[in-house]
Amino acid sequence: MDTDLTVVRIYLTEAEQGRHKSLIHEVLTLLHDKHRLKQVTVLRGIAGTGERGEARAADVLRVLVDLPLIVEFFDTPAVVEAVLPILKQMIPDGRFVSWGASIR
Repeated sequence: MDTDLTVVRIYLTEAEQGRHKSLIHEVLTLLHDKHRLKQVTVLRGIAGTGERGEARAADVLRVLVDLPLIVEFFDTPAVVEAVLPILKQMIPDGRFVSWGASIR
């Protein structure tokens, strides 16, 4: 039996701060602890560029890094539609990509 899903990908960086903690921690708390989404994964990039063209890359000479992070999650369209307005209050515009999918 196929199940319709919505997949969402959010682009962040390690150094971004939320209201009380790191932004990634606040996003994970919202998605996992509060909304219990079916699947949430965080990917840490070794390099990338942001919306303003700034390059971010791992450098063995630096102690502090600000690498790209990708948060990807999926659930039924109704669950995703309930959580997106909250995420959009936390995360700047232009950082979300979404598409329909199905579990087989």
